[in-house]
Amino acid sequence: MLAREQDGSMADRLRDATSPYLLQHAGNPVDWWPWSDEAFSEARERDVPVLLSVGYSACHWCHVMAHESFEDVKTAALMNEHLVSIKVDREERPDVDAVYMTATQAMTGQGGWPMTVFMTPDREPFFTGTYFPREQFQRLVLGVANAWREDRGSVTGQAKRIAAALAEQMQGGAAVRDSVGPGREVLRQACDGAVAGLRSIYDARRGGFGGAPKFPPSMVLEFLLRHRERDPGESGELAQRMAAGTLEAMARGGMYDQLGGGFARYSVDTDWVVPHFEKMLYDNALLARVYAHWWRRTGSALARRVAAETCSWMIAELRTPEGGFASALDADSEGEEGKFYAWTPAQLHEVLGDADGRYAAEVFGATSAGTFEHGKSVLQLRADPADAERFARVRSALLAAREQRVRPGRDDKVVAAWNGLAIAALAEAGLLLERPEFIAAARAAAELIAGTHLARGRLARTSRDGVPGGSAGVLDDYACVAEGYLALYGVTGEARWVTLAGQLLETALDRFGDPDGGFYDTADDGEPLIYRPADPADGPSPSGTFAVAGALLSYSALTGSARHRAAAARALGPLPAIASRYPRAGGWGLAVAEAVVSGPAEIAIVGAAGDARTGALHRMALLAAPPGAVIALGTGGECGGKGEGGGEAADGQKTESRPPVPPLLTGREPIGGAPAAYVCREFACRMPVTDPEVLRAELGSADGSA
Repeated sequence: MLAREQDGSMADRLRDATSPYLLQHAGNPVDWWPWSDEAFSEARERDVPVLLSVGYSACHWCHVMAHESFEDVKTAALMNEHLVSIKVDREERPDVDAVYMTATQAMTGQGGWPMTVFMTPDREPFFTGTYFPREQFQRLVLGVANAWREDRGSVTGQAKRIAAALAEQMQGGAAVRDSVGPGREVLRQACDGAVAGLRSIYDARRGGFGGAPKFPPSMVLEFLLRHRERDPGESGELAQRMAAGTLEAMARGGMYDQLGGGFARYSVDTDWVVPHFEKMLYDNALLARVYAHWWRRTGSALARRVAAETCSWMIAELRTPEGGFASALDADSEGEEGKFYAWTPAQLHEVLGDADGRYAAEVFGATSAGTFEHGKSVLQLRADPADAERFARVRSALLAAREQRVRPGRDDKVVAAWNGLAIAALAEAGLLLERPEFIAAARAAAELIAGTHLARGRLARTSRDGVPGGSAGVLDDYACVAEGYLALYGVTGEARWVTLAGQLLETALDRFGDPDGGFYDTADDGEPLIYRPADPADGPSPSGTFAVAGALLSYSALTGSARHRAAAARALGPLPAIASRYPRAGGWGLAVAEAVVSGPAEIAIVGAAGDARTGALHRMALLAAPPGAVIALGTGGECGGKGEGGGEAADGQKTESRPPVPPLLTGREPIGGAPAAYVCREFACRMPVTDPEVLRAELGSADGSA
């Protein structure tokens, strides 16, 4: 029987959800359940199959299917009669999404959202798909219900075979795990081979890899930049060309918001003209960091501008009152995709007048035919305008006019992993670009995660309005937050972030590690699913496996921990196979591998916090750092195990008393009273230097790969 309130209305089980996506469906006529044991018990009691519908708040086609089917009374009545329907936010439950997306891809050859899965009350899938138009979905519901009644044995038999095949596939992946991990030479070969593999799919005319749709390959670009830093030869030059060509094409096309900054999720065409307009935190955090790294190596004015604008956009558009960063902005406003962002020439003229309207149309590539829908164009900036003053005035006027439009919705839940990526990007960009407000924003987000998400060494995956959600953190939460904390330490010198990163990595090792090598995506004491997911391949953000490899490597470089270094190597076990077959799915692992091949370099900066000479050495360390280098910041004479007094951080704030400092600082002293930098590799250090330019030269020759 359907659950009813005392007044006879249908129970709204989603009304107390912390996920904005679930709240969007709270008023549907569908009798939705959240993912829970109770939902499957209800299906078992009623003897009906389960419908699992997975999406996220910024998903355009999720909105379409919701309007067509889930808000439709007739469709809802069919669902309520024949099914127990479960709604899941993929961003809140990536483990559930991963398991059933694997099933969907295996059964249909493709995946996407909304994901539509029919399963037994034992959680075993037997029919999957993505978006279905209303009439087709209605027929599907009736067909599934009929098969469940009339041919139960075939349905449940197929479901058990599918579940067994998925579990066997996962065990097969576990069987090839390496309990030691690839050595430096194997990783060097994997990186060299990946560059050659990427060359074969590189779009030399338009940038990017492969055809449409084109997603921003942020992790691959980070790898290519690191490869060029390590290899000045032909392979490195090729990597640089592919990275620079793609970075410029993305920044000049319609996927980048030429008025407000920030990147959309992907381009639907090969020329980066028309985006899928939703904007995700993880994309922008990863891209802000890689554009900052492109600038530090090339001095590109475009790279610097895009890095700074993307960071500013994250702070302006995604920052929550609690100091964290919201997940995403919708693609739609007023029920229309891209309406907030697209322009007709007439609209440009209306805002700017005829002369500036013609100028804007020419500069931004807005045509009478339009580059998008309904004669509208997505603004591009294929070349920097000659008249910078006029361009700035026009851009400012258009941005102000756009602010009067109905804005896209915002998913304001805070995802731990994505905030970790934002913390790292904002901290590094703040120091590199001399923008202390970026560092302050990174610190505030780090404090929110520490104070709201973290309790007794365990992370909550999400929070909203300062209240943690009910979903446990998965591996990429622990890894990406640890990575963010270590990057923040390298910028601020606040040793508590190293301590917290160590706690998170300890949990990752204890609860997510596989004794045979590698990592699972879920904790060993988490909710049992039909199999325990463990996918090392990168998706739109770093895989948990490769993200934890990077954080473990950095932590070992700061602390000298051989245990963490060995665990990082084991986590890279799947990389050579992925790099040789599908290098686009191994970008973050390849970036970590470049750090392993290069050392990574360990840089200790010691000097008074308020001394400008300390600041100059510190910034040079980040500017000239080899791939994956770590930076430790102290006042000199530190002793591991003792705290130290406060000082002044890079953003001008006073720091509090610190926990024990990283061992990399132990015994390092200023030279003749002057701040000094020590360049080390595996804790073996060169002679200290006091001049930033000498430090640059030292770092340029600090590559341990030779």
